[in-house]
Amino acid sequence: MKLIASFSVDHRYIIPGIFTSRTDTVGDSIITTYDIRLTKPNKEPAIDAAAMHSLEHIIATFLRNDSEWKDEIIYWGPMGCLTGFYLILKGSRSPQEIYKLILRAFREVQTYQSVPGTSPENCGNYLMHNLGMAKWYAKRFADYLEANSKNKDIFNYPKTERLVTDDGQHFFDS
Repeated sequence: MKLIASFSVDHRYIIPGIFTSRTDTVGDSIITTYDIRLTKPNKEPAIDAAAMHSLEHIIATFLRNDSEWKDEIIYWGPMGCLTGFYLILKGSRSPQEIYKLILRAFREVQTYQSVPGTSPENCGNYLMHNLGMAKWYAKRFADYLEANSKNKDIFNYPKTERLVTDDGQHFFDS
């Protein structure tokens, strides 16, 4: 069975950053999925679930209301492993081209006094939010992005090739 794109990345070497996960053609349109990685997988603790939920609400609201980008946004949501988010945009841009958008989104979290969409009518788990921790994670990531803006590694996935033997065994070549 063919592995999905996000499983072809060597998670042992991922650092926080902005990465192109995949680019797809749907009809006449190109859509790109970005991996917005806040923590080092399997090295740092997963992001607190309530904080992750709050970041999802705040940043999704910001992105879908941003005057420059709102028509390009398809999806913003958390990774199941709680180490980052997926952003899906119309078109194909490099991670460097969306750097300022991501930085602004995470800086914007600091301005919120409450988490949007947290009523029982608007959210399937409206009590599971933590604005204080969301602000902490957002500041930590934004500070990291700024401090590492010249580091090309925060924009390039550590890909690995999986060698498959004749009897179907998989080996990493990294």
